[in-house]
Amino acid sequence: MYKKKSLGQHFLTNARYLRAVADTADIKAGEKVLEIGPGEGTLTRELLARGAKVVAIEKDHRLIPMLGIVFEKEIRAGQLEIIEGDALEWETEAKPAGKISGRPIRPARGNFGSGFCEGDYKVVGNIPYYITGALLKKFLSAEHQPSTLVFLIQKEVAERIARSKKESILSLSIKAYGMPKLVLSVPRGAFSPAPQVDSAILAITNISRKNFANRAHEENFFKLVRAGFAQKRKLLRRNLEETLGPEVGDKLERAGIARNARAEDVPVGKWLLLSKN
Repeated sequence: MYKKKSLGQHFLTNARYLRAVADTADIKAGEKVLEIGPGEGTLTRELLARGAKVVAIEKDHRLIPMLGIVFEKEIRAGQLEIIEGDALEWETEAKPAGKISGRPIRPARGNFGSGFCEGDYKVVGNIPYYITGALLKKFLSAEHQPSTLVFLIQKEVAERIARSKKESILSLSIKAYGMPKLVLSVPRGAFSPAPQVDSAILAITNISRKNFANRAHEENFFKLVRAGFAQKRKLLRRNLEETLGPEVGDKLERAGIARNARAEDVPVGKWLLLSKN
């Protein structure tokens, strides 16, 4: 089957890296896993082999019948449910079964996707590069967050998130909710068709809202981060003058931030302190 460029389809086929993704998720038997974009089911099989109870969301309608046949045994056993739909529209809150943003969807079989995101669950996927930021935002800021998130993403983006000494809106947004780690680089030749760049396994663990005192603190954190990066070449103090007022310098110092600091040089802990004021 030809791959759709419009869906960013690059299926992971190398057994070593498939095992590495599943191992990174540290799945225990019976744990719930939401898989984003199962494609031809290679990663799905690894997740099932570890005893996970999987809901797999696939946007490409052409793949749904094939997945239903390949995994007929697991579907009948109640270990797997395949859902045709867009992961960006998946409801992470308690909703009636078989709905994505109020629109009917077609599960291959089964119905345990209802309330799937209640309680502990993990999110795993070989995702299209172009929706990396949107998917991270969706699940990390969800009312019912996953405990762990493991994505195959563009290596350069994973490095900026987990290893760069310079922060960004994306890296700070992730670190506010959990602990990102670049686990393993994945060469482009491990995919079919091969993408133009290398990938990496990014794991985000210990996901929670423990860094925020309340929702107001959470909202203020993101408000300040966005304002702070509005013009990267400007000093942070200048970018935040309108938001924090004439006492901006004093507020920065109380949070342990130098008056001549730039947004990219301020670690997440200091942004969290600043947003409490």
